[in-house]
Amino acid sequence: MLLSLLTVAAFGQEADTILGDYFSVQKTDEFKVRISKNANGTYKGQVFWVKDAIDAKTGRKWKDSRNPDKSLRNVPCDRIVLFNGLKYNPEKSRWDGTKIYDPQRGLRANVTVVREKDGTLRLKGTLMGISETVFWTRIQ
Repeated sequence: MLLSLLTVAAFGQEADTILGDYFSVQKTDEFKVRISKNANGTYKGQVFWVKDAIDAKTGRKWKDSRNPDKSLRNVPCDRIVLFNGLKYNPEKSRWDGTKIYDPQRGLRANVTVVREKDGTLRLKGTLMGISETVFWTRIQ
């Protein structure tokens, strides 16, 4: 029984290595994401900073205007939830089990996340057999 408790604790520690703040560049967008842990043990990734977040024409923050969920189209660009419900898969040493949102295209795709040795996250989004991989760098 003690061995099983230690195993569960080790998986929890490995799973929580994803927690923290990350920086990424996709196309011309630079942004920072915070990954936090939900009460149910899954993980959430939410944008908290976007370079050039202000629309030069309106003087207001960009909104998530491409979101397929119309109720989320007024969310400011620096508050967008990119994924929620991400689960750690100890058998594959990765996180998966949810979709990631791409606000540039207004699409959701299945996501797998792998933590590299240097702390960088490799996120692979797959939609209809087409995959794209992006990297998020941990902010020290």
